[in-house]
Amino acid sequence: MADRTIPSKEKPVRASPLPYSSKIIKAGALLDDAKTLLSHWDVAASVPENLDRIRRENVFGKASRSRVEDILAVFRQRYLTEAEVTKALVVLLKKRLPAASLDRVLYFHAARADRLLHDTVTEVLTPKQAQGITEIDPGGLQKALGKWIESGLTTGAWSENTTVRVAQGLLSTLRDFGVLQGAINKRIAPAYLPVTGFAYIAFYLKQHQPSGAKVLEHPDWKLFFLNRESVERFFFEANQHALLEYHAAGTVTRLTFPVSTLEEYANVLAEKSH
Repeated sequence: MADRTIPSKEKPVRASPLPYSSKIIKAGALLDDAKTLLSHWDVAASVPENLDRIRRENVFGKASRSRVEDILAVFRQRYLTEAEVTKALVVLLKKRLPAASLDRVLYFHAARADRLLHDTVTEVLTPKQAQGITEIDPGGLQKALGKWIESGLTTGAWSENTTVRVAQGLLSTLRDFGVLQGAINKRIAPAYLPVTGFAYIAFYLKQHQPSGAKVLEHPDWKLFFLNRESVERFFFEANQHALLEYHAAGTVTRLTFPVSTLEEYANVLAEKSH
């Protein structure tokens, strides 16, 4: 998974140089399957060992072996490329972090792992939401995809059918992640991020971007439709809950956490949430 840290310039660049992939057609949110995977994960074993066992035991209960392989390929990219992330997610699941927070965390990692999913939210949906537009027109999304295809940002020249299917996949995935609402006509859901979910994401971003000020302005907050002021309010709230220490004075921003690893912090958040 690409590192999405912000460079030293003020204006962030695109999060990843990787081309847009059409794999969202096969992926979806897969929240229940992701939780099944994490509930069966052995942190003492390697990723290949875990995946081999999960295949043998057919923990997903799928009749099709090819479908299992599709799911495992998606999860490997989303949740298994950083050992600390995998360990932290296992802690959050097994210590029963409330689903409202865990689902947001899973969405965050899924969006970071898939540039198309990430940029659909941050570059297509976020500007609409900022303008007070909540209704999502599938045709408008297809048009945006068409522009990206013409600009050479995709893995190849997608056919019209592929473009339509990718747009449908994006909309259904974002609905299942709670970013959108509506069975047929999609609209942007009211932004919702529990403070424990926010704190987890802040810790993760801080590991990848040591500057507290740049974490505050990180473009990934757009995945939750948060502007700088909203992010700062969350930091003050998390500070009040003793999840972190946040102090801002003029141009100086100090952001610290009570532990040093993501796995340790997952334990802190799980305990604080009960």
